[in-house]
Amino acid sequence: MTRIPSHTIDSAPANARELLADMLQFSPTGRLLNLHAQMAHAPAVLHAYTSIRRATAEHGTLDQSLRTALMLASAVADDSQYALGIISMLALRAGWTAGQVATLRAGQDLGEENTDALLAVVREASAHSGRVSDAAWARAADRGWTDQQLAEAFAYLGLTVFTSYFLNYAGTEPDLPDPAAAPVGG
Repeated sequence: MTRIPSHTIDSAPANARELLADMLQFSPTGRLLNLHAQMAHAPAVLHAYTSIRRATAEHGTLDQSLRTALMLASAVADDSQYALGIISMLALRAGWTAGQVATLRAGQDLGEENTDALLAVVREASAHSGRVSDAAWARAADRGWTDQQLAEAFAYLGLTVFTSYFLNYAGTEPDLPDPAAAPVGG
């Protein structure tokens, strides 16, 4: 059951309307997602969310496919089916196959040593309130991930935690089909 009212652009508090209009431009459905419509009820929440998204989009150095893999690895720990569905869709659009998305959702390695090492850091951090073992960190560094990239990976974990926790907190009803519900192929 949803706990927080949803808004349209017209019904939203004035200082959330411009951000909602921006969200509408990037919506995969051409309409506001329940996630954004509920965040608008408290403009501080919508502003915080869009600030993290904007920062990763404007200043991130990791490629889009890796970003989505990091977010998906993080979302597994947050137990938000809505977040898993959204991020799975983004991962598919970023070039991951349905099989790779299913592997990420299962918390398994992809068989790509470099990517798997960075994913392991994010998985550990997601499962342990940000704590990562020295062994996981060293493995990622040994695979060539720089301190900057390891730090940046946290931004995608942070965006995912913020989003997943809000969805769980607000009881947001999913409004997108979960691509994981479709038959796995490719």
